[in-house]
Amino acid sequence: MTEPNTPDPDSTLPTATTRRRGRWSLSIVWLIPLIAIVVGGWLAVRNIMNQGPTVTIQFRTAEGLQADETRIKFRDVDVGVIKSIRLAENGPGVTVTAELNKQVEPMLVDDTKFWVVKPRIAGSGVSGLSTLLSGAYVGMEAGKSQQSRSDFTGLEVPPVLTEGLPGRTFVLKAEDLGSIDYGSPVYYRRIAVGEVVAYRLDPDGSGVSIEVFVRAPYDKYVTESARFWEASGIDFSMDATGVKVNTQSLASVVLGGIAFAPLEGEAVGKEAQSMASFRLYGDRNSAFKRYDNRVEYFELLFRESVHGLTVGAPVEFRGIPIGEVTDIGLDYDREARRLNIPVTVRLYPERLTSRLRSTVGNSTAERQHEFVRMIEAGLRGQLRMGSLITGQLYVALDFFPNAPRTKIDPTQTVVQIPTVQGDLQELQTSLSSIARKLDQIPFQDIVNDLRRAINSLDGTLKSADSTLRSVNSDVLPAIKGAVEDARKTLDHANVLLSQDAPTQTELRDTLREVSRSAASLRTLTDYLDRHPEALIRGRQPEDKP
Repeated sequence: MTEPNTPDPDSTLPTATTRRRGRWSLSIVWLIPLIAIVVGGWLAVRNIMNQGPTVTIQFRTAEGLQADETRIKFRDVDVGVIKSIRLAENGPGVTVTAELNKQVEPMLVDDTKFWVVKPRIAGSGVSGLSTLLSGAYVGMEAGKSQQSRSDFTGLEVPPVLTEGLPGRTFVLKAEDLGSIDYGSPVYYRRIAVGEVVAYRLDPDGSGVSIEVFVRAPYDKYVTESARFWEASGIDFSMDATGVKVNTQSLASVVLGGIAFAPLEGEAVGKEAQSMASFRLYGDRNSAFKRYDNRVEYFELLFRESVHGLTVGAPVEFRGIPIGEVTDIGLDYDREARRLNIPVTVRLYPERLTSRLRSTVGNSTAERQHEFVRMIEAGLRGQLRMGSLITGQLYVALDFFPNAPRTKIDPTQTVVQIPTVQGDLQELQTSLSSIARKLDQIPFQDIVNDLRRAINSLDGTLKSADSTLRSVNSDVLPAIKGAVEDARKTLDHANVLLSQDAPTQTELRDTLREVSRSAASLRTLTDYLDRHPEALIRGRQPEDKP
């Protein structure tokens, strides 16, 4: 127990005093949550401020697309992601909702394009191979319009990207699309200089318009007189010079293509403007076919078969094309009670010789009057075979001096050119005549006579065979014996006629004696000739021989 006078050891410590807490005092413990709330709010505001636009895209199908996974790319840079996919409410297909980055918001205009990138084979080559591992994505191409837009219709095929490439776009008019497709190549002298970027059906449905992009510096070769034609497939032709096979490239055979070239024989014109319109021909021959300004129509009346003659078949004068067939009809002649085949042809007077052009006037009446004079001089039409392989016919005009003279009324609307029988018809007529003559030949009687002659000949041959066998058995042995005897006689004669044979020696001696006797006789004859009296008196001693 501490004494009262002893000081307290704790008396040096401060004395606690009680103070009343203020009403709005804040503990430091709450500062951290407040900072977190402020930072979170700032991040939320920043995210809202930086959030890009939301767009909807209509696709035919959702093949290869997945929500929150499929990316949207512009020039291979991620610019957004697909957030949802649902069926379209107002038509077939699907509606895709996508969130894009804020930086691409100015690019969302009227002509901006979206499409699904996946492996694809097209005229421009093989594309989208990278998606085999990474999956499909949506490609984007910025437009140039000033009108903003948030709903789009996706393309079924990727567009040909020509943005930023130097060159020009041209429009080709054709009756149908043929084998042309997006990305089909465009050739100039067999060099790929561009591609097809778009095509559409004309508003009236009469044809199609095809847009082609030609890269610089090749676009300068597209002049106002240039001709475009389809270079698809293989151009096969056969004429007097042989077989010709022509194609631009293997790619154009499989995928189609277009080629162009300046008009042959004309000076190089000025360059065509961008989006200039050209006609697309079916082939090169049609593209460079000569078109004449003057055209005259004539009619030819055939009474023979025109099988193999088609509209567009050429009309030639001694091998020179001067027109083509435009119509083939059928007409009934009541007076003659027969069917005729009127063939309308289109002739080009400008293709005739310069002499004819100098003597014939420029008016249609003058030219037709000259044709009438030529018809009266023997000008006739005739069907001739153009190809033995295809059986195609063409109309040939030529002069036939022996043809019956015909008077033509020059006032008729369409001058009618008389015709003569074609080579094929003449051949058929000749064959028919030969067949009729063959029918008149009594083949059965000839066959019967020939059969009897053959039987008689067979009997003769059998008799001859019997005679030969008799000869072999009877005559040949006797002949063989006679031949043996003759051989023996010849051998004996050879022995007798040899030089050292006794007979030969004796014969020579005998011949010598005969020679001496002949000499003595000749001497006696000479003496008697000089002294004939010696036959009476005898030889006198004084007589000399």
